[in-house]
Amino acid sequence: MKALLLLPLVGTLVPVVYDRRGPEFFGVPFFYWYQLAWVPVTIALIVIVYRATRDDPQ
Repeated sequence: MKALLLLPLVGTLVPVVYDRRGPEFFGVPFFYWYQLAWVPVTIALIVIVYRATRDDPQ
């Protein structure tokens, strides 16, 4: 379950995926809105992992 936290890391550390201008979203180049889209996705993943693992002993 904790492996889900690697998705935002990989998604933002591989610039080949998002290193382009188009498609634009309300005039914002893809490069910027792709990175900003990861913010709510990352928050959701953190909540999912936290709720699934909060009772696990470390």
